[in-house]
Formats: sequence, structure tokens, C-alpha cells
Amino acid sequence: MPSEEVVSQRLINLERHLEQENPVLLSAVQSFRELDKVAHAMGLSPVGESYATQIPWWPLISVLGTFSSGKSTFINHYLGQKVQRTGNQAVDDRFTVICYSRAATTQALPGVALDADPRFPLYRISTSINQVASGEGARIDAYLQLKACPSEVLRGKILIDSPGFDADKQRTATLRIVDHIIDLSDLVLVFFDARHPEPGAMRDTLHHLVGKTIHRADPGKFMFILNQIDMTAREDNPEDVVAAWQRALGEEGLTAGRFYTIYCPEAASPIEDPALRRRYENKRDADLAEIHGRMHSVEVERAYRIVGALDKTANDIGEGAAPILTQALSRWRRRVLTADAILLAIVGVMFLFWSIGAGHWQGLTYDPPWYTVLEQVSWGPKALFGILAGLALAAHFGIRRLATKGLVDWVRLRAAASNVEGNLAAAFAYNTTPWRTVLVATPAGWGPEARRRVEQVLQNCDAYVQTLNDRFTNPSGSESPFGPQG
Repeated sequence: MPSEEVVSQRLINLERHLEQENPVLLSAVQSFRELDKVAHAMGLSPVGESYATQIPWWPLISVLGTFSSGKSTFINHYLGQKVQRTGNQAVDDRFTVICYSRAATTQALPGVALDADPRFPLYRISTSINQVASGEGARIDAYLQLKACPSEVLRGKILIDSPGFDADKQRTATLRIVDHIIDLSDLVLVFFDARHPEPGAMRDTLHHLVGKTIHRADPGKFMFILNQIDMTAREDNPEDVVAAWQRALGEEGLTAGRFYTIYCPEAASPIEDPALRRRYENKRDADLAEIHGRMHSVEVERAYRIVGALDKTANDIGEGAAPILTQALSRWRRRVLTADAILLAIVGVMFLFWSIGAGHWQGLTYDPPWYTVLEQVSWGPKALFGILAGLALAAHFGIRRLATKGLVDWVRLRAAASNVEGNLAAAFAYNTTPWRTVLVATPAGWGPEARRRVEQVLQNCDAYVQTLNDRFTNPSGSESPFGPQG
């Protein structure tokens, strides 16, 4: 885990970048700092971590698709230079992250450059890989590579080219990276190959790329593209190819949204019929213009997505973590106090019997079997009481530990059911440490000041959205007080 000084410097560097690129997001970093203070005090995250470093601040476009579906050719066309190798067979089995560089030529860097740099979307992905394939995280270079490219269209954004996708044969670690990339992306281009008009043969692949995405909270970021459509011009009924793919996607639940048909002009097959060629070119140009338009405006979507992540984090703390921890502590207190009451009752009865047997109660005599042993060692009332109290205290802390262990799984299940981010199990354990009194029902770090911080961040989120709206929209048509929009 990085030190607090390292994280602080990362946030300072991020703020310097955003100060020039997007002042609204600069304020968002400061709001993340406020939530960090609350999370650290509650034990939800270690002091050496920040919510701001757990999300990508650069807009992210991922390109997924089946083998030989023309992903790399499309990327080269978009970048205006040959960055990715192309071919009819699989030419690369690694994920390639492509970012802007001022250098004159494209430079390839190993996967560790991504795994160890928090500015990129695959930071610490080796840990996730190890979770599904033990030991594979050490082979990060076999899964990832970074390419720095001097293409102007890449300024301010990151592009990810994935290896050819086949859910039947894909390694579990690769599928984990695919899902991770989809979660982080602002725009996901899913490519299919029009030269293979039998989508039914790749049912599992369609299910993973389509069926698992349509139920997400952000389905609008997916664009499904039937590439190399020029190859169907030789068919008697090229419309049947498109219809077959539309039916296949519809069977996976994709009943709404656009289905784009394109081909790369530089790699197109000749279409002899002039009228048919114009029809194909017009459709291609219209769809490419819309796809490129979405790619160009991804910076706007990322700004809103970051504000949304900030809002979710604040709600996770105030509406999710705090209530769950409060309920867990209430259960924990009941269990500990009930066990303590039983334990104290037993100690009290034992001391009472001893006191009666020692003649402290006039007119009462009682000689329990264990009293003769105590009588032989000549313990006085204070000594015996101290010994019993010490044993009771040790038993009390043992009870606390058992009660904590018994509720950790309950906390995890509640957090998962509520989709609350943050290590609630660690926070609960922090709240039940020996120096925390069992009499306090409020989670550590959660009080009026913490509530005020979280509520202020939520109010700030609304203000950030309004500021973004003022930059990019003008419903009234009047002159904006914020200056030119665009």
C-alpha cells in the first residue's frame, strides 16, 4: 500500500493537470479529499489510500470484439497511423492501452507500466488476476502492454484494444480483465465480423459481450458494430447478413439501440456496382461519423461519470456504510452485553457462596466443595474478588472477539446486497477493537461533523452537474453567463 505522502503527491499532480484541463473536476478532487477524511476516521479505507485514486480520470474508450472483426484496422484508421498490427488471424493476445505521446514515433511499453501506475485504468490489475488464476498476476506482461502514440485525436483520452474474444476458449484471467475494462470505460465499442454470418455458433461469446451488458446501469455506453460489411456486397441478399446478427443480438436481449454497419475505407473490398457502392459508402460514412462523434465527446461523459462516482461514494458512506455499521454494532453490543451479564451473574453467585461459607453472613453457613480449596490458600475477599474480576475481564474480551467473528460475514453480505463500496468488514473490526468501549453504539468517526462533510459533498455534486450542464447545454437559448459553450 502506498504511503500517505505518495498518495498526497498523486492528488497534487492530478489537481495540477485538472486545473488547466477541467476546473470543475479540480473541485471534485477536493470533495474526494473530504470523503477520504471521513472514510479514514471510520476505518473504511486505510490512511494511505484515496477514493480519488481508485477511478480513472482520463476518458476511457475500450474496443472489444470477436477474432478478426477488424478492431485493429478500425483503431489505425481512427488514429490516422498504423499503431496496431492487423491480419485475418489473431495477431495479438494482449490488451493494448494506447495513450497520447509527444514523441515522433509510437513506443511500446511492458504491462508493468500499467499495473504500477495509478493514472491508468488497469492499475493493480495483477491483484485481480491472481484472485482468479493464482500466480498469473506475476505474468502481467503476458496480458497487457502500453503504447504511446503521437496522434492528436488521443489527446485527453485513453484507448484500449482487446485481443480477439471467444468466451468458450478465453482464460478466466482474460475474462476478468474484460469485465474490469467494461466497468471503467466511458464508451465500449463491440465489434462483430460480417464475414461470418453465423452468429449462432458463438452463443457464449454473444452472451458475455451482449447478454451481460444490457442489464447494467449504464447500457448507453455500448455501441454494437458489424464491421467489414463491404464483404456482404457480393451476397445475393446482403440484408440477410445484417438481419441474422440483429436477430442474434435480439435473442440476447438487445431490443433497443443502434446497430452500426461499417468498414474501413483503406481496407475495403471493391464493389463493382456504382449504385451499390454509393449506398454502402453513404451508410458507412454516416455510421462512422456517429461513432467518431461519440469517441470525440467521451471527455464530456467522463466528467459526468466522475461526478457520479463522487455522488455514489458519498451515498455509500452516509446511506450505506454508516447504517450497516450502526446495525452491526447494535447486534454486537447486544451479544457482548448479554454474555457479560450472564458471566457477571455467575461470578456474583460464586462470590456470594464463598462469602456465606466464610461466615460473612451472620446465621448463614454454606460449605461448597470448592470452598475447602479456597480456605486452604487463605484468600481474603479482596484477593478472591480481584481474581474473579480478572478472569471475567479476560472472558469479556474473548466474548468480544467471538461476537466480532460471528458478525463479520453478516456485514459482508449486507454490504454486497446494498452494493456499498469500501471495506466494511475492516471498519467493523476497527469499531470492535479492545480500546473501543462496548457502551458506544455510534460507529467510530461517524458523528455530526462527518455527516456535515458527506452532506456538503452531495450538495457539491449537484453544483458540479449544474456547472457541467451550463458548459455543454443551453435549454433557454439565452446568452450564457458562463461564456461560450462547447
